[in-house]
Amino acid sequence: MHKKPLFMEHDGAIDDLLAQLLILTMDQYELIGINVSPADCYIGPAMESTWKILKAFGKENIEIGRSDASGTNDFPAAWRAKTAIINGLPAILRLPEAPETWSAPEASDLLARKLLESKHPVTILMTGPCTNLVKTLEQTPEIREKIESIIWMGGAFRTGGNVQTFEHNGSAEWNVYWDPESSRRLLEMELPITCIPLDATDKVPVTMEFLKDLSRGKQTLASELAGQFWALTIDTIPGYHYTYFMWDILAASYLEIPEAFRVEEIKASVSTRPPNAGQTIENASGKNIKVAFEIDKEAFYSYLLKQLSKT
Repeated sequence: MHKKPLFMEHDGAIDDLLAQLLILTMDQYELIGINVSPADCYIGPAMESTWKILKAFGKENIEIGRSDASGTNDFPAAWRAKTAIINGLPAILRLPEAPETWSAPEASDLLARKLLESKHPVTILMTGPCTNLVKTLEQTPEIREKIESIIWMGGAFRTGGNVQTFEHNGSAEWNVYWDPESSRRLLEMELPITCIPLDATDKVPVTMEFLKDLSRGKQTLASELAGQFWALTIDTIPGYHYTYFMWDILAASYLEIPEAFRVEEIKASVSTRPPNAGQTIENASGKNIKVAFEIDKEAFYSYLLKQLSKT
């Protein structure tokens, strides 16, 4: 039985890199490419850490695409700088130098090429904004037929958002808010999308108890790197207390344990104007998408600890 081809779109933050780590432990999926967008990161350090994680797992031949897209609403600079800290970890510093990032293929070109080359429909895991995917679909619409499904860590449907900024009412989630217009266009395309929104991710914080369990388990490359990555989030701005959640790694886990999620098919749209730009709105006139509203927390945490102890 062939492995399912998987393409990852991420935006370089610590939780994106944790999701990348988890994917590299999966037996069911073959990672065929990664695109990095400069949303919750600065692109150079994020490209470097993405490549080094691949190198650590002997997967450095997987191509990485570089996006220089600009969102409508920038992530806070302090959040974007976090990825640079990853590259200062001893386990990462011991790896060879990453290739020069300007030589990487343009992100939409890489995505289109990888999907068109694939013999089987491709699953796309998106842990950042959808800007690059929408651009690729508009430039190369024939890739639509090669998409098996899209799993997107995005949105806040029946809960509050995590955007707290000027002229915004707090209803949006950041991956959607970065580029509300592309988010709107993505839903209008009526693709097979499953959102893993804040409704689900807010139920699975990264607790100190979880980190203790991880440290007491079998020590592997994946568990050691994941533990170090999560340790860097304890001073999460703006709270300076433990408020980090399993955002992107929860979305990645859906690939292998969909039965742990309660998913509903709803109709939804995206607002593109203040004061609720980027809000994902459940309404009868919207487009059909699937949304994960609940997660079996114990099943998820158990899966994560088991998976990270494998490799």
